Amino acid sequence: MSGPHEDTGTTRTVQTLRALEHDSASVRLRAALAAGTIPDPRFVGALVERSAVEPEFYVRDMLTWALTRHAPSATVPRLVAELRSDRAQARGQALHTLSKIGDRAAWPAITRALLTDADDEVARTAWRTAVVLVPCGEEPTLAGVLATQIGRGRHETLLSLSRALVALGDAAVPALRTATGHADPSVRRHAIATEALSRDPDAGFDFAIEEAKRIVALQDRPGGWTDSVDR
Repeated sequence: MSGPHEDTGTTRTVQTLRALEHDSASVRLRAALAAGTIPDPRFVGALVERSAVEPEFYVRDMLTWALTRHAPSATVPRLVAELRSDRAQARGQALHTLSKIGDRAAWPAITRALLTDADDEVARTAWRTAVVLVPCGEEPTLAGVLATQIGRGRHETLLSLSRALVALGDAAVPALRTATGHADPSVRRHAIATEALSRDPDAGFDFAIEEAKRIVALQDRPGGWTDSVDR
């Protein structure tokens, strides 16, 4: 026979679960806060499912926080399963939350397919997450996969990849050096800028990109300068 405290807890859990589906974003925000303030394994599935469809950034952020408040043994398997979703937001949010949890047990789920995902936002999140979760000794392999994405996308995507490669330190050097000789000028520009950023992070990405453009333009002139960076 259940006691009054158990009944009250069950009622609160049901109310929180219902509130996560409310039409009002402020109600959903408060529900996510409640789910993280008093963690309950019964919240995990609903929090993950809501993350996949939640339109408001600040609510998604609270959903992630709420999931980090639960035991990784409950959250990580559910989030890893979400990485196979057809919905880009589901994959991206699951990756983001895994990066915040920081449990390296999730590393095998960070696949090449995610690191090269057709959706730029998912790929960017996968890069950040991979850098957080990569086990010692796996950095060169990760750098090799990330290097296949050099030159991809617009400014924010380029910047995200550069940050990930810089975070890998010496493990990324061979892949970057190879990319500075790529036939595609956009790949060369990005690789040269990333190398410069790794040497001087305070210089800023925009400055590094502009300098890389100048170097590649000189390289591509007839009889132009081919030694783009100090050896």
